Amino acid sequence: MPERKLRLGIPAGSLQEATAALFRKAGYNIKFSSRSYIPTIDDDEIECLLIRAQEMARYVEEGILDAGITGHDWVVETQAQVTEVCELVFSKVSRRPVRWVLCVPEDSSVQSVKDLEGKRIATEAVGLTTSFLAKHGVTAKVEFSWGATEVKPPRLADAIVEVTETGNSLRANNLRIVDEILQSTTRLIANKESIEDPWVQEKLDNISLMLNSCLAAEGKVGLMMNVSRDDLQTVLDTLPALQTPTVSSLSDPEWVALNTIVNEAVVRTIVPQLKASGARGIVEYPINKIID
Repeated sequence: MPERKLRLGIPAGSLQEATAALFRKAGYNIKFSSRSYIPTIDDDEIECLLIRAQEMARYVEEGILDAGITGHDWVVETQAQVTEVCELVFSKVSRRPVRWVLCVPEDSSVQSVKDLEGKRIATEAVGLTTSFLAKHGVTAKVEFSWGATEVKPPRLADAIVEVTETGNSLRANNLRIVDEILQSTTRLIANKESIEDPWVQEKLDNISLMLNSCLAAEGKVGLMMNVSRDDLQTVLDTLPALQTPTVSSLSDPEWVALNTIVNEAVVRTIVPQLKASGARGIVEYPINKIID
């Protein structure tokens, strides 16, 4: 039998390094070459291809790729008929959704989408913008923007629809948000026919499991400690546990070992409290993956 290959699209551009980093945490080592759009991966059953996130859903829909990673916004924008395998909450800057927003210059008289009747709007997401205007009964001229969209108002456009994570670029260009069109997160998508193949579905389910286990572990650490049985309830009451802590018996019947997972941000606060409550031999350790 010939070796099976999953044709997987990796987003080129702003999401490329963040995607590769997440795959590395999950155990898949992806390497890029400056002269090739075919990254290497240490899994003989996966064949990667670098594709712009904006085009990913179309190539997956057409079956050129079995699966790919792209933003939900580009699935909506292209109206591609694909299966969303899972949500992967990460982006190029943060671990929060990106926002497509309607913006105008700070001194613009526009206060709502209704005020854009007959106006000119520049955006890379023409489909999203057109649908949003239609929903509000507004007719305006929507132009595709090839880049540097933030600098176009007011001379080249009355308004823009742009994606933002932090809003810093919008503020730097003296732009004001009038409305939010869409919130989007990254998704693992699949071709509708490919995923009917049990081998493909199992492969994608495994990839989804490992990627999401890494995302679930971000900002979490493990804590181990020994606690006397007399102090156990006090210590348990101190812990803001992710789930019920594991309590194990020790050779000394008067003591138990306690293991739990907590948010890393609270460690500096609760460790002194744990010690004061009677915990001893407290050890903090990193968490790479959490699988429910």
